[in-house]
Amino acid sequence: MPFGIGLGELVVIFFIVLLVFGASRLSGIGRGVGQAIRGFKDEVKDPDAPKEDA
Repeated sequence: MPFGIGLGELVVIFFIVLLVFGASRLSGIGRGVGQAIRGFKDEVKDPDAPKEDA
């Protein structure tokens, strides 16, 4: 694992983040990150493509 973090430590970190942010807010954060990554990948593939307004 990177940085010497094992599976047990990752589970504990995820549990703490879940307690701090809550499940609904955590899903919203994940959705936003996914959309940002998707947008970045689209820009890298074809930066001159016309943009769709959503």
